[in-house]
Amino acid sequence: MDHQHLSTLLWREHELLDLLLFKAEEKQYLIVTGKTRWLARIAHEIEVVLDQLRMLEVERAAATEQIASRLGLSANPSLRQLAEVAPTPWSDLYTKHHEGLLLLVTELRSLSDANKELIEGGLASISDALLTSRSPSAGTYTHNGRQTGNAYRSVTLDGAL
Repeated sequence: MDHQHLSTLLWREHELLDLLLFKAEEKQYLIVTGKTRWLARIAHEIEVVLDQLRMLEVERAAATEQIASRLGLSANPSLRQLAEVAPTPWSDLYTKHHEGLLLLVTELRSLSDANKELIEGGLASISDALLTSRSPSAGTYTHNGRQTGNAYRSVTLDGAL
């Protein structure tokens, strides 16, 4: 494997991370607008992109290992380490890939944290609403058909019929 192949893999990783960022923004939109019907679908789409990233990571690691061994680097070097010893123009390109990927990952973490807070806030609001809107118990009936434990016992239908 050569530098061109690794660069192509890095561009593909960049595209997938960008797509993942888009999907995370879609998820945030669905959460904010309350369109929860589509959350399961977007979660699936995000998982598909993550699976593609995992497969790409394996291929990228193999390509990096081969180049690293030719450049005299130890096993499993970072992209930054590879950029430091790679020949020109690859060193500059690897540095730009590193910066771009780092920026995307930072944005993804931030958006993911924001989405998590929105979901947790929404769940807390639902819980609070359920606690404050509980209706009084309808009570139960005794063996002779009389109602017990009803908060509205004083209201009768006598004369209303």
